[in-house]
Amino acid sequence: MSDPNRDDRPTDSEPGVDDPSGPTPAETDSGTGPDSGERIDQGGRDPRDDSTEIANEERRRNTSLVSGIVAVLGLWAAASVLLYNVGEAILWNNVLVGAVVFVAAGYNYYRLSNDVPLSVGVASLVAVLGIWLIVSAALLEMIGGMFWSTIVTGLLIAGLAGYNAYEAREARTVATEPEART
Repeated sequence: MSDPNRDDRPTDSEPGVDDPSGPTPAETDSGTGPDSGERIDQGGRDPRDDSTEIANEERRRNTSLVSGIVAVLGLWAAASVLLYNVGEAILWNNVLVGAVVFVAAGYNYYRLSNDVPLSVGVASLVAVLGIWLIVSAALLEMIGGMFWSTIVTGLLIAGLAGYNAYEAREARTVATEPEART
């Protein structure tokens, strides 16, 4: 049933209803449709695509730099056992975790340098290994400089790798978003 009191019914005084001189529905833009506000330049491209490309390039550059820093931190975690007098458990823990962090973050750096998207799984693994370094400093009863070196390195690895995992997930969402709309 139709409501006789509704506001959207045409009246005789509205331009374009029966008056050919008024705007047609194609000329009126409510600002809510899929084409609202879309500005296409002479080449048929949306100029906002340029700013999106710049933002994506900047994001890729940042995550590449962060991956490189995380790889160096993994190398530091593995090499730091040479500076301190540590037991066998601490030695193997830091060498193995540091080596895996170095290889995994290096892999993500390699991917980004070859224009392949960052791996969310690898970045997440590295973040978890950073958290393990923090926990292992207490569990393995590290003391002195080795304790603080492992804690700080673990915090930096967890934070930076977590940032990379977040950025990788965001980049994947942005990359697949236009396909979901069409």
